[in-house]
Amino acid sequence: MNNIEFIDSIANLYTEYLNTHRRSPAKLLPFHGKIAEDLQKKLGNNYIVKSLGFQDGKESNMPGRYMNKKVDISVFKKEKNEEIGLGGIAVKSIMTNYSQNSNNYFESMLGETANLRSSNKLYFHIVVLPEKLPYFGEKKINNKTVKDIITKIEHITNHNLEKYIKLSNDNISEYLHSPNKTLLYIIKTTNTDLSQSINMKREEWIKFMRNNLSIQKSSRQFNFGNTIIYNDYEKFIEKVTHAFLSI
Repeated sequence: MNNIEFIDSIANLYTEYLNTHRRSPAKLLPFHGKIAEDLQKKLGNNYIVKSLGFQDGKESNMPGRYMNKKVDISVFKKEKNEEIGLGGIAVKSIMTNYSQNSNNYFESMLGETANLRSSNKLYFHIVVLPEKLPYFGEKKINNKTVKDIITKIEHITNHNLEKYIKLSNDNISEYLHSPNKTLLYIIKTTNTDLSQSINMKREEWIKFMRNNLSIQKSSRQFNFGNTIIYNDYEKFIEKVTHAFLSI
């Protein structure tokens, strides 16, 4: 899968999101499955890749130092009659309410990475993030409290990404809570001015986005260090493949 095909997969992910319940795992199947299929082709038949939307369509538990962890895309190596767990890739796509959830997700990512990497597993992350996205909250309109309504449009800035910039400069040999590599893919979801969607309820926003969805790679630049690969899926998956093959 090249970068153009990766963008197409993100577009399919958003289409699924807009056409299914937002908490439904169905939207993840094609996106996770495409990445897993690509990784399987690159690793070859001596390896087994498990994921939603690929092969038997199931995620797999990976043994960690403190607990087993269900991994979005997991990699095993065939050795005689055994499947040896090598690690995996966590995939996160953020579509709304970034500021509300970003710290919780980041802390969770650090914890699950430490759990797996301290058990001698490789662990990678893919984060897909729109450069502008709606924030759903509640607001008083005509003296009535309206819930699940867009109260503002969030813009991803250097300040929002400070923790990722710090992460990108970590020495991964010293800090086991840092992923081996992270792909941060920032996108434009539409060419339409999203400020038009302020005060839309979720159902109205879904219709609005269905009519205006246009997924493109962001042209914005950030100063990341070596452990984060920015907006280059091909480079990321090459690094992931070489890392697993080197074990």
